[in-house]
Amino acid sequence: MIQARLRKTFPPRPDSAGFSLDLEFHATAGVTVLFGPSGSGKTLVLDSIAGFVRPEEGRILLDDDILFDAAAGVHLAPQARHCGYVFQNYALFPNMTLRQNLEFAAERTPRLERHRRVNEMLERFRLNDSAGRRPHEVSGGQRQRCSIARALIGAPKLLLLDEPAQGLDAPLRAEFYDVLRQVRADFKTPALLVTHDLDECFELGEEMLILREGKIVQSGTPRRILDQPANLEVARLLGAFNLLAGEIRTLDPGRNTSRVQVGEFELNGPYFPGRLKGDRVTVCVRPEQLTVGARNGRPGPNQIPAELKRTIEKPHWMRLEFSGGIAVDLPRAEFERQRDNKEWVIQFPAESLRVL
Repeated sequence: MIQARLRKTFPPRPDSAGFSLDLEFHATAGVTVLFGPSGSGKTLVLDSIAGFVRPEEGRILLDDDILFDAAAGVHLAPQARHCGYVFQNYALFPNMTLRQNLEFAAERTPRLERHRRVNEMLERFRLNDSAGRRPHEVSGGQRQRCSIARALIGAPKLLLLDEPAQGLDAPLRAEFYDVLRQVRADFKTPALLVTHDLDECFELGEEMLILREGKIVQSGTPRRILDQPANLEVARLLGAFNLLAGEIRTLDPGRNTSRVQVGEFELNGPYFPGRLKGDRVTVCVRPEQLTVGARNGRPGPNQIPAELKRTIEKPHWMRLEFSGGIAVDLPRAEFERQRDNKEWVIQFPAESLRVL
């Protein structure tokens, strides 16, 4: 288990703003995802844990080992922390073959054990046929697998991955997901994974920490966070919602119902605990939760008429973008059935509505 309390401040300079990292978290077995926009402090967290950056305050505990304690003056060197690090650019030594990169990482292992361990990792990560080549002579997927193998060869207590799928095409990205799942199953090594890709959080993460401007603004499972974003700030960071200004008109806890005014129209929704009649709110609903239909006269309950502005084709579905900034994701077959609609209405299922 990793427990970390970190504080690191960079003062403002003439050509850059100041930044302060101030957070506390713990992570157990499995993959914990650090999610957030560029500049939110994700890589700084990894570098602090790995020992490349020394925080001004805090404490880092890995299992029973103290890696850093500002009050006690403890700051272990990176090589003494038992952390494997997979960098964004993989950081393989360009003048060494893949085998030599692994041998260098295992140099503290006894010679016979080192040879066995290197061969085992080359076979496990399907690198036998390219072991004698240098990094620039192999594919991006092979460089990536070698980087992960190098990080694991010393049997680390924690694996740190800094956007390792960035820049990979779809097949290589899928291959990386398979490799990391296998690593999780075979090695049981807990991992901290940095990403700003929400799909990757669901592919790989068991827990998720959302960072913004150096602070954790929400934590939990990816599904829980997507279903219940803590606030408007988190919903915007996730980038997975329609966010519409509204006002609560009625609340009925006995019937578990509410009515929310959005523009000229009222939408039925569930009861929203802690809210009051007249509250100004933001209605939060995901594009895939909405449906559409042809407009025939006056809109029905929970329907809002809208003008279709454009469609975006995806591999397995279609995104429809309407006036008012509303997006709807439809299965391709459903869109084909309705593509000749002259006028549209958007249906808002009551149970899907959230307010922030």
